[in-house]
Amino acid sequence: MELSDLRLFVITTRHASLQAAAEEACVTPSALSRLIRRLEDDLRTPLYDRVGKSLLLNAAGERLRTRALALLQLADETRSEFAGTGGTAHCRLAAPPMLQWRYGPAILAQLNALQPAGSASFKPLYEEAALQALQRGEVDFALVTGYVLDGAAGTLPGADITAIPLGEISMQLAASPEHPLWRASQGGRVSTAQVLVQDFACPSHSLLCGVNRGSRSDGWRDDQLPRRIRYWVDDLQVLLTLVRQGTALAYLPDFALTEPGLVRLEVTDCPYTCTETSYLLWRPSAASGWQHRLAEAMATSATGEGSQTSR
Repeated sequence: MELSDLRLFVITTRHASLQAAAEEACVTPSALSRLIRRLEDDLRTPLYDRVGKSLLLNAAGERLRTRALALLQLADETRSEFAGTGGTAHCRLAAPPMLQWRYGPAILAQLNALQPAGSASFKPLYEEAALQALQRGEVDFALVTGYVLDGAAGTLPGADITAIPLGEISMQLAASPEHPLWRASQGGRVSTAQVLVQDFACPSHSLLCGVNRGSRSDGWRDDQLPRRIRYWVDDLQVLLTLVRQGTALAYLPDFALTEPGLVRLEVTDCPYTCTETSYLLWRPSAASGWQHRLAEAMATSATGEGSQTSR
């Protein structure tokens, strides 16, 4: 059994078809099919259940994937160590782009402090997909909110995954300094009556979990305070551009309002708030030394900042 075979096998487990896996691996589907047969013959056990023309990874295949990921990581670390890089870390993180934006720089800062020659790859995945990638061993860390954890911190039940609370993200009403409502406001203080007659931009899918929630996707209580949503935008950068241009208002995460061209409107008579706690997930039993140190550093940093972001 060769490491190159295990690398190809791991690629096949990420896709629903050999064609898709072959495109990622830059080989032919028939080459991957022969690889699977070769591994099954070598291990003397089926790795996939054949259902018609489909291949479904079975329990033995799941065990091999877990073992293969561990072996490949060990091989990469060993190669780095003996090549003179001192076991350089490569941090693999999966998270929604919004959480990468918020916590990615802090994670990179801690990684650089621990491993100045380290590197990182950020995989954009919605929360549940990020958690699943962590469970499969495809990434070292995942960022999620309490929506996935159901408000629980600590060790997740039934899985070797630990959650580190990083802080809170709250949604704020954002505008451009050029927007008429900002200009007419008293230091950014406005009423719901003033707000609800304005044009809004809103994602149709949650930027965190990807679920189609319509007007509830950004956390605004449209059931109580219905807005005039004129623009449906699922791309965060396009959403920010519409606000910066003064075209529309939007309900955005608090940290976004530190961006140039954005200001916060305080709705003085709105009784509702939308706040989520963010977590860094990792697997201590499968982690290398640098991963333990990075997780500890992020936990210490979050505690030092009070585990909260002001809104």
